[in-house]
Amino acid sequence: MTSDNSEFGAGAAADGERLQKVMAAAGVASRRVSENLISAGRVEVNGEVVTELGRRVHPSDLVAVDGVAIQLDASRRYLMLNKPIGIVSSLADEHGRPDLSRYTRQYEERLFNVGRLDAQTSGLLILTNDGELAHVLAHPSFGVSKTYIAKVSGEVSGRIVQRLLDGVDLDDGPIKADRVKVIGSPSQGQSMVEVELHSGRNRIVRRMLEEVGHPVLELVRRQFGPLHLGSLQSGQIRDLTRDELGQLLTISRAAGVPAESAEPEGGGREDAAGAGPAEGADAPKDTRS
Repeated sequence: MTSDNSEFGAGAAADGERLQKVMAAAGVASRRVSENLISAGRVEVNGEVVTELGRRVHPSDLVAVDGVAIQLDASRRYLMLNKPIGIVSSLADEHGRPDLSRYTRQYEERLFNVGRLDAQTSGLLILTNDGELAHVLAHPSFGVSKTYIAKVSGEVSGRIVQRLLDGVDLDDGPIKADRVKVIGSPSQGQSMVEVELHSGRNRIVRRMLEEVGHPVLELVRRQFGPLHLGSLQSGQIRDLTRDELGQLLTISRAAGVPAESAEPEGGGREDAAGAGPAEGADAPKDTRS
């Protein structure tokens, strides 16, 4: 992916580019099929249905097909990493520990991670240079859920599941899970538990399970919003598919966050959720679970 708006031809900045051409360049469909989608009233530009084939758009315009957003700005990049255990969620760890730079150095864009997973937690981590999207995904007020699989000590009973759903009191206030499910049967004094929540608190999954008497032995994040880790192996990184990106952009645009409020936050604290570019700026806040 290049760092310019390559689907917009030279000299098109003032007048824009034809919608069907931009859709084809964004990978939605061929130009002819894109024309059919427009004529059928299945395309929206800035929230309005467009049916004329001569409509011109700019990189800042918001385009959606069948209600699913598409990205026109080719300078934006969106990656999914299956973060291994032992990797610090920072682009430049000040203590010299293994960090995310080993995965991002192959990309020319200045990427940052959306939130953190602590060094002993593995799983799905999003890397991007889209501050607005990152803000919506990371901030708990927007209700984007994360799903974790935890191996815990002891046998988790139905009473414990209900307690997690009803809420537990922690040092920083009460918290409850959105969904809890025990996976399989206990084995050798251990249980597998699936926990879904949208809290943005520090190490919240571990603290919740410890509070109810089941310390976490292993923890992996399997899902972030509509994204699933799937078959991505530990240490592997890939671009999001067009459909995955469309789902994320749809969530972001529905939130209606002004771009100026979505820039990565400064701070540099170790507990700040979300490390920024290698220069040390921090990204929007999220969980360190």
